[in-house]
Amino acid sequence: MTRYLIAGAAGMLGRDLQTALAGRDVTAVDRTELDITNLAAVREAVTGFDVIINAAAYTAVDAAEEHEADAYLVNAIGPRNLAIGAAAVGAKLVQISTDYVFDGTGTSPYPEDTAIDPINAYGRTKAAGEQFVLTENPAGSFIVRTAWLYGAHGPNFGRTMLTLAAGRDTVSVVADQFGQPTWTVDLAAQIVALLDADAPAGIYHGTNAGQTSWFGFAQAVFESAGLDSERVRPTDSSTFVRPAARPSYSVLGHDAWAAAGLTPMRDWTEALADAAGRGAFDPS
Repeated sequence: MTRYLIAGAAGMLGRDLQTALAGRDVTAVDRTELDITNLAAVREAVTGFDVIINAAAYTAVDAAEEHEADAYLVNAIGPRNLAIGAAAVGAKLVQISTDYVFDGTGTSPYPEDTAIDPINAYGRTKAAGEQFVLTENPAGSFIVRTAWLYGAHGPNFGRTMLTLAAGRDTVSVVADQFGQPTWTVDLAAQIVALLDADAPAGIYHGTNAGQTSWFGFAQAVFESAGLDSERVRPTDSSTFVRPAARPSYSVLGHDAWAAAGLTPMRDWTEALADAAGRGAFDPS
């Protein structure tokens, strides 16, 4: 029987991975149980496992601008350690990465083999993590890049929008940043399908299909809750200046799935309707 180890198991994706792997031999650990920045601890922890899924990450994008060394430890050294450990025991490693490894200047979906060029500290640390993994365990590693994640087990954009809607007449949301809202339930299922298919190692883009802006995403959330989407007002990024630059275009291509004989994830609108119906945006 295949044995699975999930690091970062307390997060949105980690929780849904546990559900997607229900009935299998799974050990789920959070950062209090496994410090992935400690190589000795990682070597010990991975012993006896066949598959390691790393959903642990430093995801505070703005804080990373001032604390890049801290982000680098979790997002780069952690994956390096897991890759070293996986290679030593002959395990597969799934490393969750991000659209932020790209500069966001594209105008068509980024193919998996696009050269990375991050524009902020978070993106740099995640890109370094990818490179470490591909160097230390190239034959057994899967880089799964995702973006605009939302799920029931944590703060998410949809829940934030509905909370704001309860307290004000209108909500302003940027309309000049484009990406793919991605439900963690769908991503977890896709990762399990990837592993079950014995697909080739490499880079895959784990996002729901289609594309929209944050403004379009917010309108869809309002509609899913039976609210008037006209209450969402478009604005641009200049009205929400943050410490870390955001990519303006984060749409990822999905050719690697077809090459591996797998179906890409469904359209984001279908996923959102399903997620809303299952309470993903309900108050926590």
